[in-house]
Parts: sequence; structure tokens; C-alpha cells
Amino acid sequence: MRYDRLVLFDIDGTLMNTDGAGNNAFVKALKRVFARPFSIKGYSASGKTDTQIALEVAEMFGVERAVTEKHLETIREIYLKGLETELAGTEPTVLPGARALVAAVAGESSCVTGLLTGNFERAAWMKLQRIDLDDPFTMGAFGESAPSRDLLPQRAVDRALELTGQTFSGKEIVILGDTPNDVACGRHLNVKSIAVATGRYDVAQLSAANPDHLFEDFRDTGKVLQAILD
Repeated sequence: MRYDRLVLFDIDGTLMNTDGAGNNAFVKALKRVFARPFSIKGYSASGKTDTQIALEVAEMFGVERAVTEKHLETIREIYLKGLETELAGTEPTVLPGARALVAAVAGESSCVTGLLTGNFERAAWMKLQRIDLDDPFTMGAFGESAPSRDLLPQRAVDRALELTGQTFSGKEIVILGDTPNDVACGRHLNVKSIAVATGRYDVAQLSAANPDHLFEDFRDTGKVLQAILD
């Protein structure tokens, strides 16, 4: 079977809001590894990979990048354990229209439904399982595979090739996200970008990033699905 679309969803700010669970777990992990008074206040993690966040936040507090890189696996494991605890103590929110849109895309036999997220892979599945939204996704590109988001689209294409035997290109690839980084990350592959203003960036800020389509939220399932399939 040949597919028409590789549809890749971001998670945080696009599908759900975890009420700071990820940030809290990251700060605690960095404090435990480096014994310094880390804070994420004033730092924007939006649209960045977890690997990138660890490197940048540690560097903000005087830890050299090379040192952080040596400890990344330890940071990741401590973070994941902490995230599980943080998620258990919060009530994550499914963002407007997200559940219906994911179901609609997954119901299209012409689409491969996947993830393109800066989250570490286990963190991504943890978050989605917390809101019972993990089942529709068959593959993804995740934060441990790249130091920056612009490397993730090719990772997703490679993973889709392994899964389907098909190489997706250009506008066959659709990336949905809530930040300018989501819009920009696949531009070198000429992907279709769909931005949604349910995260930290409003419509005007996202419009300046020049996405192919822009929505205030995903409530109009039919309209967003049409943008994906056109």
C-alpha cells in the first residue's frame, strides 16, 4: 500500500499541556547531577529538544557543554523517573480539538500518523499515556536523536521508511506544532507546516513564521484535516 501523507504531531502545546511537569523534572535532574541551584525561569524550552534543553540550561549555570554531554544519559534517566512522579501529581490538559483531530488522521488509511517532538522517547509516551492518547501513533522522531529540532524531520522520514518501505518527501510530510521552531524545522525538506496557537505563541507570532496553514486551535476537525490532506 502507498501512503499519501506522513503526519507528524508535536506534543507539548499542540496536543496537551502538562502544567510544568517536564520543566520541574528537568530542574530536579540537573540539580541532582551537578549540585547547582538550577532554575528554568526566563528560559524558553518551546520547540526545543530535551537534549538541547539539558545542554543550554546547564550552560546557563556555568556547566560546559562537553561536561553536560558526558552526563546526558544520567540526566535523562533521572529526568524520566522524575517526570513520572510529576505527571502522577498533575492533571494534564488535552488541548482543544486535539483528540478528535488525532483520531481523524489515524482513521485516514492514506496517512501514517506519527510524532515529531523534542521529548525523549519515553517521556513522549509517558505524557500521551497520561491522557490516553498514545494508541493512534505508530512511529516518531524524538529528542534524544538530535541536539536541535531541525534534524528531527529527516529522522522521522527515515523511521517511516523502515516502517512502510516508502520514502516521503516534500508536501507529503506534514508537521503540526505550536512554535516557530515547529514551522521552521522542516523547511529544508519543503514539508507542509501547520501551526496552532494553543501554546506560548499567539496567532500573530506564528504568522510571522510563515506556516502553510495557521489555526487558533484544532476545534474545526474537518478544516484542519482538509489542510493536512490537500
